[in-house]
Amino acid sequence: MKQTHEGIKSAAMDFDNAIEKMDIEELIDFFAEDCEIIVLNEILKGWDGVRIFFNWLFKNVTKIKFEPVNIIVDRDVFFEEFVLKAKLPDGTSVASNQAEVLVYENYKIKSLRLYFDRLDFANAIATDFISKGIIKAIVKRSLKDLRE
Repeated sequence: MKQTHEGIKSAAMDFDNAIEKMDIEELIDFFAEDCEIIVLNEILKGWDGVRIFFNWLFKNVTKIKFEPVNIIVDRDVFFEEFVLKAKLPDGTSVASNQAEVLVYENYKIKSLRLYFDRLDFANAIATDFISKGIIKAIVKRSLKDLRE
């Protein structure tokens, strides 16, 4: 089946909506059986990998909302830059600039690569003085020579 740009874009938007509903069984239907997910330098394969990823995600966030920034579709590849707005289990709100690359085959996700800064979440979950200080030092050092 020949995929169209609009068809891929529609499938990806349906996928985002399904993530916001946080229903793992519904989400599995979006993936090819031999898919792979790459997140935080981890590679998860197949439907078992999909379950592992979404169990991990939904354990760490209790509410998710996506705000698209840029979307590009090129052949079978969907690229999206977005802001993830999430609630953590303790009620803390997080906003994280992220990007995803989805490769589609017959309108099923063959590959998902997700990119984000872990420090967005570290800042939100750090509660004690020492943790906050360490994160602040890492952020400051990472920005050295970028700021005047």
